[in-house]
Amino acid sequence: MQIDTMQHSTYETIHNKQGRGGRVSSSRLRESITLSQEFDGLEQSVKPFDLLKLVKRAGKAAGFTPKMIQLLDHYMMFTREIDWQKGSQPIVYQSLYKTAMDLGVSDRQIQKLEKQLFEVGALTWNDSGNCKRYGQRCPDTGRILYAFGVDLTPLAYLKDALEDIIHEQELYRAAWMETKRQVSWHRGQIKALLAEMSEREIAGQGAFESRYEQIAVPYRASMSLEVLRAMLAEHKALYESVMEVFATSDNEQKTQISSSTNDSSDVHKQNTKQNSFNKLNTRRDPSHCLREGRNENSEGKCLQPDNLGSAESAKSRTGDSENTENLLVKAGLQHITAKQVLNASSERFRAHLPLVNRPLNFEDIVSAAYALRTDLHISQKSWSDACEVLTRYGASIVLMLVDQAAQREKNPVRKPAAYFNGMIARARAGDLRLHKSVFGLLKREIDTAAANSNTHSTEKEA
Repeated sequence: MQIDTMQHSTYETIHNKQGRGGRVSSSRLRESITLSQEFDGLEQSVKPFDLLKLVKRAGKAAGFTPKMIQLLDHYMMFTREIDWQKGSQPIVYQSLYKTAMDLGVSDRQIQKLEKQLFEVGALTWNDSGNCKRYGQRCPDTGRILYAFGVDLTPLAYLKDALEDIIHEQELYRAAWMETKRQVSWHRGQIKALLAEMSEREIAGQGAFESRYEQIAVPYRASMSLEVLRAMLAEHKALYESVMEVFATSDNEQKTQISSSTNDSSDVHKQNTKQNSFNKLNTRRDPSHCLREGRNENSEGKCLQPDNLGSAESAKSRTGDSENTENLLVKAGLQHITAKQVLNASSERFRAHLPLVNRPLNFEDIVSAAYALRTDLHISQKSWSDACEVLTRYGASIVLMLVDQAAQREKNPVRKPAAYFNGMIARARAGDLRLHKSVFGLLKREIDTAAANSNTHSTEKEA
């Protein structure tokens, strides 16, 4: 029989303090050799390279550096599945010098990497008397007849530990991503509230913007979970502070409205003529309308201050506001409910909705639309123009329709921003009918569901 070409080797003797040849023995080395001799083989469902995959996934968390993984990967290529079965040992007997040449490093560097792999429990050594590396396989079965070199058997014993480390990593990453998602949601809410403060001219906006700029640092993959959680706590604190200002402003507005009475708003007990209210007045704070009644909000109803305020406030209404109200009526916003918008929206739109333990309302839809705005490359100026023409609710519905148009199978919209501006231009001209578009999407969803149901029934009967 011919000797395997991998037998040629250089001396790799590591001298101990007494100057005698051979590897320095230790309890850890003896234990690893004993485990190798007692190896019963891998489970049938486990392949040798599955172990290498676990090492690569665990990485630094398990003590493996890229150089260590590279050497282990190189050694794994010299093993066969039969080496990992009962009665065999996956011993790599390529010479140290040749391994160093393959990896383009010195043999001293290979020795250091092997020692590091031994310390993490990934290998041991089966040394010959003179520490040369050589071996021979059976030409018929391919089984190792004898071999001296690097023994990878300890790697098999790391399987459970590596799986535990990977599981902990997955839990960590899930917590990291969930925390990042919550930070992103609070950022979207804070920016929307600051924009609303600007519209309503509520004091304190500048201070809140300064605080937000200090904590709105970019995300980095190198950020630890602790840093991200601290960032979330800062965003929550700022969000709560802004909401307190809104609560105070709303209470003051309620007090002012309830104390304002005059002849135009008083109704004589014999007068059966009721004052009608306008659902679409843009001078009303939308979030305040939503907080006044959940049931009314879900149907698109919202009382306006011109029905409850003084005659002086009613006289201060300009022709521009009346023109805006006419545009809203023409757009059909009075016919659209929050539930209809949600049912007509896409999965991408709904992914931006907040996770709350209450029915979703128009304020949540506005938040989702504003968060999705950047994905559609719609500028802040275009969004502000849309809010001025159609209110934030109308602008959110337009953005939802643009999002659906960009994802449709036939003739998808290539430039969502231009499409969005075009719809706002139509609304400004009084030619936009949002309710028809929303109802059309709902009808399409119903028809698709019915067709799928019929197809399923036909297949079941067949």
